Amino acid sequence: MKLLENSATPSALRVAIFLKELGVEVERQQVDTKGAENRTKTFLQKAPNGLIPVLELDDGTCICESLAICRYFDAITPNDKALFGDTPLEQARVEMWQRIVELQGLVPAFQAFRNLTGFFSDRENCVKSWGEESQKRVNAFLPVVDQQLSTHSWVAGEHFSIADITLWVLCRFLPRLELQVDDSLPNLQKWLNQMARRPSVAGQQDR
Repeated sequence: MKLLENSATPSALRVAIFLKELGVEVERQQVDTKGAENRTKTFLQKAPNGLIPVLELDDGTCICESLAICRYFDAITPNDKALFGDTPLEQARVEMWQRIVELQGLVPAFQAFRNLTGFFSDRENCVKSWGEESQKRVNAFLPVVDQQLSTHSWVAGEHFSIADITLWVLCRFLPRLELQVDDSLPNLQKWLNQMARRPSVAGQQDR
């Protein structure tokens, strides 16, 4: 099997961290997203959403969407990490916070970047006002996570999970939006320091 990805992108980073947590190595093939390689007919046959990363199995089966790829590896890899939660309650909380961080943080962050920078203006209509609104929504979301982390060690509770990986990816993306985790978010700052000590992300904060 192999991962079709662009290692510089947040979605590829989320999968990469997840695999490091599981101790899994997989072949990687870089895709030129800036050059629209992911929009070719050949690529779209593998990923109908036209996005990376894509996991291509040995039999030709392809799985797109980073979270789906993570779930697949979690299911086929014997482990006790419980990155999607262990008990039914933990699983529900992880799913809840994963969706909150993704839908209220990461997705608006992507929308802000694309619409403010015009990075993909050659293939999509960029609306500056929507980018500005999305940027404001991301900034307004950070205190929500800070409040959650004031009473929990990790985003979804007392155990590290996929929700923490998604939040880490979001926080690393903030400088591209001219946003930062400042002293007004002390719990999020503490969490970032805690995350930076994990082997799966060590050194990435300076990339």
